[in-house]
Amino acid sequence: MSLVELIARADARGLAGSGLACLDRCVPLLDGDDEVLRPLWATLADDAGDGPGWARGLAQVRDRLAGPDAEGEDEAVLLARRMLAAAPDERSGAAIRAWADACSVASLRVHRLLDPATDAATEAADVRGEEDHTQGRAQGRGQGRGQDRAEGLSPLVVAELRRQVTVLEVLAGHGPAGLRRALEVSTEGRRVLRAVVSRRARGRG
Repeated sequence: MSLVELIARADARGLAGSGLACLDRCVPLLDGDDEVLRPLWATLADDAGDGPGWARGLAQVRDRLAGPDAEGEDEAVLLARRMLAAAPDERSGAAIRAWADACSVASLRVHRLLDPATDAATEAADVRGEEDHTQGRAQGRGQGRGQDRAEGLSPLVVAELRRQVTVLEVLAGHGPAGLRRALEVSTEGRRVLRAVVSRRARGRG
């Protein structure tokens, strides 16, 4: 199943987890530490998606990650800030689905922008359309034009696609029990992006 299909079929917990995982992997761009989103992850174990914990956690995270004025910040940082700013106060309904979808596209865009081997002008939404071909190729099943296009994606982007798919799959298949695996996947991706951001900062310095 493709990434777009997984998002379309996900329940409220899966959507919140997917969006949160995308944001979590981009935290290094906001100078956040590895624990800053843990309170939000903890709320996903609660079936009461409309409870105050999610909104209260969002307010705390926004306060901790508040950055300078957007003027002068590059696109990758702005995309990460917008992910956090757009998070809905209620973990249910159409708003959480729209947020998860927007975070998916934004996170892919961030990974493209940070990878010098890719053409960042290509829209992340198009990359998501090729995700099923990428999975097929990894299993020896990719064929034709889809396989050729997947081969043109950088390892950084392909890895992000796979992480997004994995988070949605484990939350769909295991519910609250899948949160630990989803968090592990997100942590791995955050470490990768933190290393990329660090290298970029050294290169600019």
